[in-house]
Amino acid sequence: MPEPASSAPAPTAPPSGPRGFARDVQSEVYRAGLSGIRPSVPVDLGELERAARKAVSAEAFAYLAGGAGAEATMAANRAGFARWQIWPRVLRDVSERDLSIELLGRRRATPFVLSPIGVAEMAHSEADVAVGRAAAALDVPYVLSNQASRPMEEVAAAMGSRSRWFQLYWSASDELNASFVRRAEASGCEAIVVTLDTHLLGWRTRDLDAAFLPFTRGQGIAQYTSDPVFAELVRQRVAAGAGGGARPKVTPKLLASAFSIARAGAKTPLVDGGVRAALRSPLPRAAIETFLDVFSNPALTWGDLARLREWTKLPVLLKGVLHPDDASQALDHGVDGIVVSNHGGRQVDDSVASLDALPGVVERVGGRVPVVLDSGVRGGADAFIALALGATAVGIGRPYVYGLALAGASGVREVVRNHIAEFDLTLGLAGHRSVAEIGPGSLRAV
Repeated sequence: MPEPASSAPAPTAPPSGPRGFARDVQSEVYRAGLSGIRPSVPVDLGELERAARKAVSAEAFAYLAGGAGAEATMAANRAGFARWQIWPRVLRDVSERDLSIELLGRRRATPFVLSPIGVAEMAHSEADVAVGRAAAALDVPYVLSNQASRPMEEVAAAMGSRSRWFQLYWSASDELNASFVRRAEASGCEAIVVTLDTHLLGWRTRDLDAAFLPFTRGQGIAQYTSDPVFAELVRQRVAAGAGGGARPKVTPKLLASAFSIARAGAKTPLVDGGVRAALRSPLPRAAIETFLDVFSNPALTWGDLARLREWTKLPVLLKGVLHPDDASQALDHGVDGIVVSNHGGRQVDDSVASLDALPGVVERVGGRVPVVLDSGVRGGADAFIALALGATAVGIGRPYVYGLALAGASGVREVVRNHIAEFDLTLGLAGHRSVAEIGPGSLRAV
């Protein structure tokens, strides 16, 4: 999918000028409009999602946009924000606004991070590399996905010195976990984000109806196939005669899947000789089966976290914490941060909404570690509400991958830019000059 030229390139890392980030963005967009040029991606989030649906395959959109069960948790995430209203104050000097925050020992340009989203190749061929370039351009930390379509080293090279973290799905192989963490350190990642809510794959009805899981096609497993420990596990599997698992029924769809697996395998160090060699080799299919075997560890407990401290000195954040008692446990085990998240509603249907869980976690944490709010955020006003309820920072998820689907790195950049710009305006229009001034008094419960 070619990346179109951006009609109104986003300003670089905020603050961008004396008038403020949002004013600069508005001026660029409206000035381009004089020539009949519109933004590369819709600014309205509903239109953005509808446009992304048309830009990708039905299977890809179902995976990227779908949630667990009847998707009640996805709806609850949005309803959580609707229970709060921003309460503006007037006649305050807001001519200069500071969007920065302190997070993990660094001053960050904005209160946003890009949450990890896997299998980005379903949205755009440049996948995680495009997202990394966009995050770097706006100085927004990017949490590299464990289920990435490009190896972390490649994304790190595209980001240069800009901030990145690494998401760890704790697999059944501790040797593999340790290898991922070592690679993340070597790639300049500033933190490890352990995702806790995918020790079992959620009941995702859209994917089940489509009988589609991207990992079975060799998609979204680039961190694994680029890893020397995983490569050895694959070779051991083949040597033991386990091969690629049960042989499915031969159909035209299966043949297309086989070519997809071969193309993915040809891009890895596992197979030399391109797609033709990959079609003949047992390694690509064995890699998928190996991944499916080691992907998660449902036996993981709090005591296992001690091993992570043996593997790395990087700060450790736990993602998927919703209950205050789990926040207390996290503190007892010395974690450096908490991400309040229900995985965007993709894991447990009828779960508590992330925003509804936030105040209880924030109260229990008591400022001892940062708390990031993830799931359901659809713009700068949502970020304002989350920060007012005690979040240290706010994660952007699905919206940026919709931008990726429409315009590659430029699309991601515009979506993230729009979140920052709306937050800047909301901050000022609510009568505040900095993130530090936002608090419970900035909101009214509905």
